Parts: sequence; structure tokens; C-alpha cells
Amino acid sequence: MPPPTPKKPFAMIREFHLADWFTLGNAACGTWALFSVMAYLERRDVWHVYMACTLVLVALVFDVLDGRIARWRQKSSALGRELDSLADVISFGVAPAVIAYGCGMQGLYDCIVLVFFVACGVSRLARYNVTAEAMADDTGKVSHFEGTPIPTSIVLVGLLAWAAAAGAIGTNLWLGHITLLGYKFHPLVVLFAISGSLMISRLRIPKP
Repeated sequence: MPPPTPKKPFAMIREFHLADWFTLGNAACGTWALFSVMAYLERRDVWHVYMACTLVLVALVFDVLDGRIARWRQKSSALGRELDSLADVISFGVAPAVIAYGCGMQGLYDCIVLVFFVACGVSRLARYNVTAEAMADDTGKVSHFEGTPIPTSIVLVGLLAWAAAAGAIGTNLWLGHITLLGYKFHPLVVLFAISGSLMISRLRIPKP
């Protein structure tokens, strides 16, 4: 039996559609946002917080464009859907949580809530991926989301950018902190708990 013919280098890249490259732009922006938060924690220059928040916004632009381009060119694939979910986890799940951590939500309870937020985002995307085909109509279009889409975390990122501009980060974080059993808890992190809970809810959101 002859050995299988090896695939040519970069064969997978040739399978990418134009929309997939915009999805990769989304992931790249989310990853760069993480680097910006790391730079802020090292140098304490608030400009890096602004940069991280701006990059999440740019990631949202890429996320919107990849869907529009896929519909315009009428080219989509299972690969593209998985790419989109993985990129969204980075840009709208991990990045907002890390920005919140960088802005001062660093207590034990804060970290538990932020991990919960990311886990909800991952679960939300996984549920969508496995149910999208079942919820699609005859044209293949999904009429609604179950749970709020993970890109809605841009609202939290905007709030953190506002806090940074007002000098309300770090020890000056809005609403201060509470000490419970020796560990700090920042009430502002409750917004992330609410956002995560809405993502995994059965709330129906019409899909444009």
C-alpha cells in the first residue's frame, strides 16, 4: 500500500476565505491587548490601558466585518465558525478579564469572578456552535442567539477605559473594595458576573 501523499506546506492557509483573515485580525488584536495590559502592569503608564481597550474595539470591528464579508461572498465553513469562536474567546473573554485585573480587580474574589466570566463566554460560544445548525432556517440563517453574545463585553471594556481616563483604577477603582476573610473584593467586578450570567442564560436575542 503506497504511503499517503504529504500535503503541501501552507495547504491549510489556502483553505482560508477572505472572512477568515478578518477573524485572525480579531484574534491578533485581542492578543495584542493582553500584551498591552502586561506592559501597563510593568510600567504603570495608563496609555497602555487605553491601547488595550482600543484594541478590543478594533477586534469588534474585525468581528463585525468577517460576518458581513462571509455573507457578501456567500462563503462560510466549519473552519471559519471555529476560528470565529476562538478569536472571540481571546478578544471578548480573556482580554476584558485581563484588562479588569490590570485596572485593579486583583483580589482573590475578583479573580474568581473574572474566571467565571471567561468560563461563561467559552460555554456560550460552545453552545452556539453545537446548536447553530439546529436553530437555522431553510436558508441556513440563525434567527436568534440564546444568551447575550460575548462581544457585548465591549461595554465593560468601555467602562474600564472611562475609569482609566478618570484616574479611577488601581487603588482608586470606583466603588472601592471590601475585605472578606482577609481577601479583597471590588464590587465593580459584579458587572462581570452579571455579564457572564447573561451569556449562559436562555435569554433570546434576535440575530441581525
